[in-house]
Amino acid sequence: QVQLVESGGGLVQSGGSLRLSCVASGMSISINAMDWYRQAPGKQREWVARILSGGSTNYADSVKGRFTISRENAKNTVYLQMNSLKPEDTAVYYCNSVWPPRSWGQGTQVTVSS
Repeated sequence: QVQLVESGGGLVQSGGSLRLSCVASGMSISINAMDWYRQAPGKQREWVARILSGGSTNYADSVKGRFTISRENAKNTVYLQMNSLKPEDTAVYYCNSVWPPRSWGQGTQVTVSS
């Protein structure tokens, strides 16, 4: 059974940084493309970033240049380094495999104060 557990969220001031982690069990992140998503209150879940099995990365325009997705295969963990955070980045952040998509984890709350 695949399980995805996100952590690392918190409360940070505008301009600050956080690093989120996503630990996967029951699957290998090294051979799977992985995504980060976020869902702000009252809004639909939106895609944030992707890392392919070969290491290539893609970002939503809203986070490009500020967020970096990476992975550590030995720990079966995907990271999202978030810099220059803005209040509009406030959301619950989730990770998931691109295909097949798995059951969503509990996410991790990121709150950016102005």
